Amino acid sequence: MEILIIVIAAFVTAILTFFSGFGLGTILTPVFMLFFPVDLAIALTGVVHFFNNIFKIILVGRNADRAVLIRFGIPAVIAAFIGAWVLLHIPDSQPLFDYTLFGRTFEVYPVKLIISVLLIIFATMDLIPYFDKMQFGREKLPLGGVLSGFFGGLSGNQGALRSAFLIKAGLSKEAFIGTAVVVSTFVDFTRLSVYATRFVKSGLSDNIMLVVFATIAAVAGAYIGNKLLKKVTIKYIQILIAIMLIVISLALGLGLI
Repeated sequence: MEILIIVIAAFVTAILTFFSGFGLGTILTPVFMLFFPVDLAIALTGVVHFFNNIFKIILVGRNADRAVLIRFGIPAVIAAFIGAWVLLHIPDSQPLFDYTLFGRTFEVYPVKLIISVLLIIFATMDLIPYFDKMQFGREKLPLGGVLSGFFGGLSGNQGALRSAFLIKAGLSKEAFIGTAVVVSTFVDFTRLSVYATRFVKSGLSDNIMLVVFATIAAVAGAYIGNKLLKKVTIKYIQILIAIMLIVISLALGLGLI
C-alpha cells in the first residue's frame, strides 16, 4: 500500500511541479514521512527529486542563465551542504513535549516540528498576494541562493524561496525554468552526498525498489507536465497544493503523523 501511495504522489506532484512554485520534494517529503523516519524520508525524497531533475535538465536545462547560475547557484550549493549537516546533527531521540487528545498521547519531536514550520511558511508564501508582488534585483541573488540552499539541505524544500528570487530576476520563462532546474539538481547532489553517511544505517538498501518506482513515476509525471504546460491554469493548482501542504504540515508538527 505504501508503494502505491508514494508512486501516485510522485507522479501527480511531478506534473504539478511544472505549474506551481512548489517542487516535487515539497509535497513528496511529508508523504514519505508517513512511512519512514524524518531523516530517511528526506533522503529518499532527495534521490527521487535528483533523478527527476536530471530528466528535466535534458528537457529544459539548455535554457539556464549562466550568470544567474554563478551568483545564485554557488551560494546555494554551499548553504545546502551546511543545511544537510545541521539536519544530521539535530537531536531527535527525545520528544520536545507530549500532550493528550481524545484519550491518546501524541509526541512532538524537534525535527518534525522544524520541518512542519518550514513547510507551512513555504506553502503560505503561495497564498499571500504580497509574495506575488515581491521584487528581488540580481544583487539579491546570492542571498536567495543561501536561503534556498540551506533550507533545501535542512528540509528538502527549496522551491518556494528559489522561485521567489529567480522569478523576479528578469529572466524569461524558459530561462527561469531552466535555471531553477539546474540549481535544484546541484543542491540535491550536494545534500545527497551528506545524507549518504546515513543511507546504510537508515535502511535505504531495503527500499531500493520503492525509490526506483517513485523515480519512474516522477519522470513520467515531469514528461506529461511539460506537455501540458500551456493548457493548465496555474493559480488554482498553487492554492490547492498550498492548502493541502499546510494541513499535512500541521499534522506533522502536532505529532499526529
